[in-house]
Amino acid sequence: MKQDNSLFCHANYENCVLWESMKSMTLTRYGYDNALIMIAVGATIISIAYIFARGWFAWLIIALGALIICFTLWFFRDPERTIPIEAKNDDSIILAPADGKIVEVTPVREENYLHSEAIQISIFLSPLDVHVNRSPVTGNVGFYKYIPGDYLVAWHPKSSELNEQSRIGVQTANGKVLFKQITGYLARRIVCEVKEGDSLQSGEKIGMMKFGSRMDIIVPTSSVINVKIGDVVVGGETILGKIR
Repeated sequence: MKQDNSLFCHANYENCVLWESMKSMTLTRYGYDNALIMIAVGATIISIAYIFARGWFAWLIIALGALIICFTLWFFRDPERTIPIEAKNDDSIILAPADGKIVEVTPVREENYLHSEAIQISIFLSPLDVHVNRSPVTGNVGFYKYIPGDYLVAWHPKSSELNEQSRIGVQTANGKVLFKQITGYLARRIVCEVKEGDSLQSGEKIGMMKFGSRMDIIVPTSSVINVKIGDVVVGGETILGKIR
């Protein structure tokens, strides 16, 4: 008997939304190497348990392997995002470059690219957040630098300067913006496709950070900021503010 999906959706709205989200979800190309290895490890653990283990211990090992596979598929997911019309039509809009929680909105002195007083917005990404990163603004890349460093927990204020990171400076039509991919305690690899001279569109994918991390967006002091500490943002969709 063929199932009526419309009736299923009316009766199980939350399950339907989850199912539709899963169907449109893909793995990010930035994580194929790690994902394949982790899935293979999980499958091997399940196979060994199935062949050699018995009783509750076998089920425990199988659950471990399944957990590794499920976490891998979840962590390296790359869901579709809808770039706001405002960001497409207005180059002054600042979009969230990553999913996560706002942990800092603070004045800083930026000496790498802006060379001036500025406002720093910091986003903390937990291991459960989407880790694909996007450009927060539209413009030309005028500065790029990779910096090896420490592995402090990503929410630590000093991680912005001391941790391993990529710094990307973009010249927009309204001023300069610097954003950083910063590793955390668990994150040990940054993927960044950006190089000097590239043109970026607001919301465009630029790379990812693997296993928990942080992103800083540093904008001119004249910018209007729409978010506050504690806000949860969605990469490529949440508008952080506007460059004036």
